[in-house]
Amino acid sequence: MQLYPVYLSLTGRHCVVLGGCAVAEGQVRSLLAAGAQVTVVASEITPALAELARSGQLTLIDRRYRRGDLRTAFLVLIVGQPFAVIDAVWEETRGRNTLVQTQDDLPHSDFIAPSVVRRGDLAVAISTGDKAPALADRLRQRLESELGDEHARFLEIADSLRAPLARRYPDCETRRELWYRVIDSDVLVLLRRDNEKAALARIQEILGVAPEVPENPAAAPEAKPSQRAA
Repeated sequence: MQLYPVYLSLTGRHCVVLGGCAVAEGQVRSLLAAGAQVTVVASEITPALAELARSGQLTLIDRRYRRGDLRTAFLVLIVGQPFAVIDAVWEETRGRNTLVQTQDDLPHSDFIAPSVVRRGDLAVAISTGDKAPALADRLRQRLESELGDEHARFLEIADSLRAPLARRYPDCETRRELWYRVIDSDVLVLLRRDNEKAALARIQEILGVAPEVPENPAAAPEAKPSQRAA
């Protein structure tokens, strides 16, 4: 099966997680970070999920799944549920605009959840078509060691340049070539070394536009090594 890779916008969308184990907890946190309105349906949940429910960050239905629980759901994640529940969910959601993902069960999934490396707005998704999730995890770990916080900071700087650069260079091909020159330069190396002043000067030299960057909350009075995932 050929899958179409896509990033979903979940802001304000109702998402339901069936299951309350540690894996489900990780899924819930990802949904909340994406701005989703989350409901957890489970009779047993982790302490962290219980705290999220108490603080009002999610809605908890303290029982097993029943038909009708997914009536308003845009997306459903099934974690650690018996086959009877999976079949019932699949039957309930067919014919609706509801996306379903079942852990380790591709035939009962509309999509698969990839391993993801995040550095600010940079997100790299890795999928093996659900054939070898362990390989995806190992590749994610490798990328986590290679992609540092300088990539997140670069995207913040780049975002501040989009409008002024478009005004100066209306032709999109010209802007594309200039961006490649910036990325292929030593700008990321300078940011990795926490030499942002030199990086900004290099960007201005290449683009002819001065970056108007937001304050870097991670900046410290003295240079320090770029933080990377272990």
